[in-house]
Amino acid sequence: MSYRTMLAGQVFTFQSIKEVLAKANEEKSGDVLAGVAASSAIERIAAKEVLADTLLCELRENPVVPYEEDEVTRLNQDSINETIYREIRGWTVSELREWILDYKTTEEDIRRISKALTAEMVAAVAKLMGNLDLVYAASKIRVPAHCNTTIGLRGTLATRLQPNHTTDNVEGITASLFEGLSYGCGDALIGLNPVNDTVSSLTEVLKRFDEIKHQFEIPTQICVLGHITTQIEAVKNGAPADMIFQSIAGSEKGNAAFGFSTQTVLEAKELLKRKGTATGPNVLYFETGQGSELSSNAHYGADQVTMEARCYAYAREFKPFMVNTVVGFIGPEYLYDSRQVIRAGLEDHFMGKLTGVPMGCDCCYTNHMLAEQNDIENLALLLGSAGVNYILGVPTSDDVMLNYQTNAYHDAAAIREILGLRPIREFDLWLEKMGISENGKLTERAGDPTLFLNRKGRG
Repeated sequence: MSYRTMLAGQVFTFQSIKEVLAKANEEKSGDVLAGVAASSAIERIAAKEVLADTLLCELRENPVVPYEEDEVTRLNQDSINETIYREIRGWTVSELREWILDYKTTEEDIRRISKALTAEMVAAVAKLMGNLDLVYAASKIRVPAHCNTTIGLRGTLATRLQPNHTTDNVEGITASLFEGLSYGCGDALIGLNPVNDTVSSLTEVLKRFDEIKHQFEIPTQICVLGHITTQIEAVKNGAPADMIFQSIAGSEKGNAAFGFSTQTVLEAKELLKRKGTATGPNVLYFETGQGSELSSNAHYGADQVTMEARCYAYAREFKPFMVNTVVGFIGPEYLYDSRQVIRAGLEDHFMGKLTGVPMGCDCCYTNHMLAEQNDIENLALLLGSAGVNYILGVPTSDDVMLNYQTNAYHDAAAIREILGLRPIREFDLWLEKMGISENGKLTERAGDPTLFLNRKGRG
């Protein structure tokens, strides 16, 4: 079946829903690299016009990766609420867009409908939205989750404190951790990306995190972002862990390239029920990023926005505490410049929220792409307005281990003050007890990590 429209005297014909989705995508260097992008702006508009008139049932019946070949597709299709789906199957994508943006449509309405949306539907409606639409639509939705504390409640902006170190030196990690805490970071997670993906290294860092969390009575979560199988072994051997982490893809083939399967995730979740240190029930952490499937030739000729939406459909099945798009980490091969990075960050956040996952964003870029720190601060402020669950924080915005740039420790405090947001409630009270903040604003003691060297944690 072909899909066609006439625009400016030209007839545009698309051979499949997959092609319509790809060519309706906003310009992304990754789609160009994959050979699926629109060849011109007018072809992109034509594809959007066709997509706008496409029925939701057509999108469900034409997943970009076949049901028979892919467990991500099967999990997504089989989890759909059929009763709600029957109510909306005859809507067009443009009708779904207008319904989401309508003043009368409530958060409860959207959360209900999300149970009937496949990833392809979610991606399709994102492609018909401008950046402001994506901010406004996402701001209508909150997806909270609970590990030790509750993330994602309206009026809050949380942070993942990322104290990475070039050699995993525990004392260096501790110094960076104390600095981040002194700026009010860490309520979503104290989470390290390790250099050494070994059970012994992960265990050493997790034990230090656990000691600090208990010594200073910090209401938060801890995790070391090694490979899921390494974390499983560490926890089996007695390492303290509130959550287990894994990067995920939008296809079974992509996940296999990451070195895990659905069974691995289920094993991790079950293990944390028995040996994890969190209260739960949400004890998993997933990271995504547009273009990752192209890296492993696991995109099946689909565009990167649609494949990203499939990541969120997959994540939803495991009820995680945190999901975040590491939006500019891969580089200009997939997101060429700041315009594409900002667009991708807003798309990903909206799609995650619409899917029903607790969504955050690592507002980041690499030094070989056309972006700078101002662009990342712009994205963080836009996402704060959109109700993002959390952003990241590293010393002076420069991650010395991963060699990329993201938000600085102090950025979250500025965004919270501008937008009238607060940290997670228990962490907010802890900051006041420690003298780091007062009435939601940082005090003169903020930014001084030595305050943790002079006390034992009790106020």
